[in-house]
Amino acid sequence: MTLHKIKTLEEILRIRDQLRKSGKKLVFTNGCFDILHVGHVRFLNQARALGDALVVAVNTDRSVRQIKPAGRPIIPEEERAEILAALESVDYVFLFDEPTPQEVIDAIVPDILVKGADWGLSEIAGRATVEGAGGVVRNISLVEGSSTTGIIEKVLERFGEHSRASPSPDPHDR
Repeated sequence: MTLHKIKTLEEILRIRDQLRKSGKKLVFTNGCFDILHVGHVRFLNQARALGDALVVAVNTDRSVRQIKPAGRPIIPEEERAEILAALESVDYVFLFDEPTPQEVIDAIVPDILVKGADWGLSEIAGRATVEGAGGVVRNISLVEGSSTTGIIEKVLERFGEHSRASPSPDPHDR
């Protein structure tokens, strides 16, 4: 079971101290990770390759509702955290409740801060904190055509009520 990878911020801070004492590099990223897709997996694999441990901060349901369109998140926060924790590239996961990760980055001060290339370096929350402490901020290329919004749109297009002129009854739906 991978639930042992899901931590509180306080536990992450202790882990951070242990890594620092042993000279290891902590990589940090954050996001909603609402519907996990190949773009997320490739991004997290590349992020993990930059250091010795990867911490992923996941937006709570409440914070997702503040920053994403209505109806999001689709997957509840506990499930999103568990799915991420199941990935080999992810060492630790924790939930954060703010719209941006600035406060948690200020607390953790990771060695390497990573976001997707859809974020310009100057837009990345926590950049000044990480660089001010001698760390590195990187953005990683996205997988073309791979996004949660794109998946949602494709599902609605294919299976939404507006796309079904006259659905045939499924004998298994009784």
